[in-house]
Amino acid sequence: MNGCPTEKPCVLGFDQFGFAVFRRHCDKWKQEHRSHEYSYPSVSASKLESWQELLSNWNEPGASCMDKMHSFLEAGVPIKLRGYLWKCLLGSDLVKESSTHTYQEYVQELRSQLANLGVNEYGVQVAISTLDNADQKRAERDSRTCNLTPNRNPEVTIETLRQIVLDVERSFPTHCSLMGTNPEAKEGQAKLFRILSAYAKYNPQIGYCQGMSYIAAMLLMNMQEEDAFWALVVLLEKPKYLAGFYEHSLDTIQRHAKIFQQLLKHRMPCLWQHMENLEVAPLLFITTWFLTLFTSLPCWDSVLAIWDLIILDGINVIFSTGLCILQLLEARLLTMSDVSVLLPTLLRIPVDMYV
Repeated sequence: MNGCPTEKPCVLGFDQFGFAVFRRHCDKWKQEHRSHEYSYPSVSASKLESWQELLSNWNEPGASCMDKMHSFLEAGVPIKLRGYLWKCLLGSDLVKESSTHTYQEYVQELRSQLANLGVNEYGVQVAISTLDNADQKRAERDSRTCNLTPNRNPEVTIETLRQIVLDVERSFPTHCSLMGTNPEAKEGQAKLFRILSAYAKYNPQIGYCQGMSYIAAMLLMNMQEEDAFWALVVLLEKPKYLAGFYEHSLDTIQRHAKIFQQLLKHRMPCLWQHMENLEVAPLLFITTWFLTLFTSLPCWDSVLAIWDLIILDGINVIFSTGLCILQLLEARLLTMSDVSVLLPTLLRIPVDMYV
């Protein structure tokens, strides 16, 4: 177990991925299914060198390079190399270099807005809940002169800030970087708040939608703050990944749900018919799966492996992963005749799915 600080008596420590390991039979132990009792094997220096050589030539990968990357991913990604791997595969540095604004500028504008509201990113959780529309209007009036500055980005609405704050508190609450009130957790929560708020400024048409916090938190677990922000931009903006998923109309996710339903009908006709009879449409469960990129799965090494493939190959992996989950659960789901049992199983995948 790693050395993240513990605050609660029932927390024994943290696993290799940073999730809390709870004392057996305490309430959290019964609810939480993320901690792992195993460790990744150490990676040899020659293997690390092979990884670095592959990534150093990744700017314009050919077919043979893609094949080699797939074989490397199948063998497992060294934990310390994953953030750099994702940066290379996403090409997020290119997006960063072509942007008209830096991440630091977005954060500075956010801090100015928060100062006008009388809060900062470290105290926003408590303070933001007390703010109302009058505070928003006063802050907008106070900052009107600043907003006349050329190229200044729109301010984030208080409603959006409130939603971000709520979701920061809900996202991976048992991960050492976000759990509790120790200095590391406070900084982790502030980083997540900054990234999500900065993205709301980067793309005000989308702003913030539920689900984004899990994507951003996952990136922060593996990257530095600024790198995580630009990786988030790529994932949410590029058609290869999640472009359109977070539209407020949900048109894209609804369209993908229909495609998924046809794939399910073709691949697993018995399960498809069973779910049709129970009126369980794919939209009811893939929305959570897709918008959080499967971060609700219980085995974190599986989540990481899925993310590696999604970042390499794009949206097709999202569909294939969803189908794979249903295939693993098919026999169990076919025994369920009550939607109140079947749907929660899909929304909170059981730990023994892999058995």
